[in-house]
Amino acid sequence: MRGACPWHNAPTYYKDKGAAMRHSVGRQFARLMTAFALALPLLAGCNRIDPPEKSKTLVIGIVAGPTTYQDEAGVVSGFEHDLLESFAASLGFKTRYVLLKDRHTLMEELKKGHLHLAAGAPIEAGEDLVFSLPIRESKQVLVGNVDDTLFNDDPPDLAGRTIEVPTGSPQAMALRKLAGTPPRFTVSEVAGSADRDLLQRVAEYKSALAASDTLNFSLALNYFPDLTIVMELPEHIRSGWAVTTENAALAGKANAFILAAKKDSSLARLQDRYFGHIQRIKADGVASFIDDIRTILPHYRKTFQAAQASTGLDWRLIAALAYQESKWDPLATSYTNVRGMMMLTEDTADRMHVDNRLDPMQSTLAGARYLLALKDELPDDVMEPDRTWLALAAYNLGMGHLNGARTFARQMKRDSTSWYDMKKVLPLMSTPEFYMRLKAGPARGGEAVILVENIRNYYDILCRFEAPWQPTPKLSFNLR
Repeated sequence: MRGACPWHNAPTYYKDKGAAMRHSVGRQFARLMTAFALALPLLAGCNRIDPPEKSKTLVIGIVAGPTTYQDEAGVVSGFEHDLLESFAASLGFKTRYVLLKDRHTLMEELKKGHLHLAAGAPIEAGEDLVFSLPIRESKQVLVGNVDDTLFNDDPPDLAGRTIEVPTGSPQAMALRKLAGTPPRFTVSEVAGSADRDLLQRVAEYKSALAASDTLNFSLALNYFPDLTIVMELPEHIRSGWAVTTENAALAGKANAFILAAKKDSSLARLQDRYFGHIQRIKADGVASFIDDIRTILPHYRKTFQAAQASTGLDWRLIAALAYQESKWDPLATSYTNVRGMMMLTEDTADRMHVDNRLDPMQSTLAGARYLLALKDELPDDVMEPDRTWLALAAYNLGMGHLNGARTFARQMKRDSTSWYDMKKVLPLMSTPEFYMRLKAGPARGGEAVILVENIRNYYDILCRFEAPWQPTPKLSFNLR
């Protein structure tokens, strides 16, 4: 053990303040549904669209959700969205997205010729459509509430039960096969509902069972921890892109793109960006981090120590934050244009007087000072280590969103000074019933929780392997 994390022995390490929003995100489902409502009447009356080669625009149908497409405070992102943007760019095409309410409507609009491509489509046999190679695969699962003791048997008794599934989902077919003839249980296809909607209903005891896949289930656990997998269903779900037979050449181009993305690991990196946090830090992740401590950290140790000299924050905490943000890559850049070692937005960089976000010293000093400012802005009754964890959440969300969540916590009779309580409240900020009451709009609070929990793990590991450091009295560092 090289050094202990200084939560109790050195309280002066963590006394901070500051505002400034770093990266404010969250879902705007109301906007998505409005867009959908506007799109359908237009689709219903239009003719088949011109091929993309003529318009130089790829018209893409997609069902909004955490694995596909999200419009968060005006910033569009999502695993499928980002991959499609890269695909279209490789063809020299622009993109236009049509938001559909469920998979059934998505496939129907494609067959009518209103779309060039349907994203996030379950790959299945059929003569009228052509599917790309799989982009992701996952197991089909039946999900219940952990408190429902009726599912304690293995296998569970489903007789007389009703299982909700999204309309047009592959789980519906798998369940009907499993139900037999006459059916032992009822399969209820719910139109206009995404996986997360149905999983939320199970968490809130509004329904007993929902069918989903392991990816959506794992994502939902960040919001609804009372969910549990009751059983796995036969067959895996393979999702890709679908086109009509007249656009079969487009599927060929998509396959070449997907193969290249797998070969150069860009697909894996994109999956990690959106879904890697689901697994948190497993044994292989810890091993990679320890290896990076040995090979990469020596190049930046003095940079992190300079940030400690400037702010008083433990350099190992700053290093843990930087690793979570960029894996200690000073050239890191996200789709939303946050950049550098500490992944600063342009606004935060300007506020912290950074003229080159890709300069590791400037980025690290600015990120540390910004975190310090956020800590100092928290009320005096927020004690360590909760003070640091809440400031790290604000680093991701912005202090406005964190304060909004703390208000919700107090209204819910939870302790707004406690990270233990706040990490249960923050994920609610992406749900309409909460974000509609926020001046700052929706926020991806679940992501902030994961960021903080990961940083806590990285920091503990660094405390085991790296000794604490104190600057000499004359040592000082400035951004400029």
